[in-house]
Amino acid sequence: MSSQIAMLLVRASEEAHSEPLIPVWVVGLITFGILMALLLGLIAFGGGRDHS
Repeated sequence: MSSQIAMLLVRASEEAHSEPLIPVWVVGLITFGILMALLLGLIAFGGGRDHS
């Protein structure tokens, strides 16, 4: 019984491999863009303020 379960698990794991819907580098570029926008906003907001 357990050998049949093991074979089913192996077969299911072999069939599960597929290409991702969104490439990894696209997610990285989007993340980088968001972080750069936040950094520029922080610099613009705090650029003219004196240190406390």
